[in-house]
Amino acid sequence: MKMKRASIILILMVFTAVAALAKEPSKGENNKKAEPIELNDIEFVKRVHDFKRNPNKFIYVGDKPAIIDFYATWCGPCKQLAPTLKALAAEYGDEIYIYKVDVDKEPDIARAYGIRSVPSLLFIPQSDEIPKMGQGVIPKADLRKEIDEFLLGKSVSE
Repeated sequence: MKMKRASIILILMVFTAVAALAKEPSKGENNKKAEPIELNDIEFVKRVHDFKRNPNKFIYVGDKPAIIDFYATWCGPCKQLAPTLKALAAEYGDEIYIYKVDVDKEPDIARAYGIRSVPSLLFIPQSDEIPKMGQGVIPKADLRKEIDEFLLGKSVSE
């Protein structure tokens, strides 16, 4: 009788462990979707715009709308905005990209976009609309509205 009880307990422990493992995403599986993506100049050209070859005409090469956060590591407001952008990246997942460009590491990109203060956010729709720029610490509700309406084209009532 004790052996049967021990076997049942062991089987339950195995099922519990398997169920717990099934709930956890594997490392690297969806983590990139849930985080803002840091870009250097090479990645920026591949994912956003070749500002070197086309400095006077913006041609977005991405496959979905994007926000580019131009920031600096020493900037207090940038540090304040970072958790909001991280939460929005997780919330919107595959619908948009959220990119980050460190203006101190990538001065050529900052210069090409006329970045004079940080944080500056560039909102790039997938449509033919012209991207727009926002500056400072933008509240999460306002960012959501900009994402939903401008980037994703959703109406306010959705």
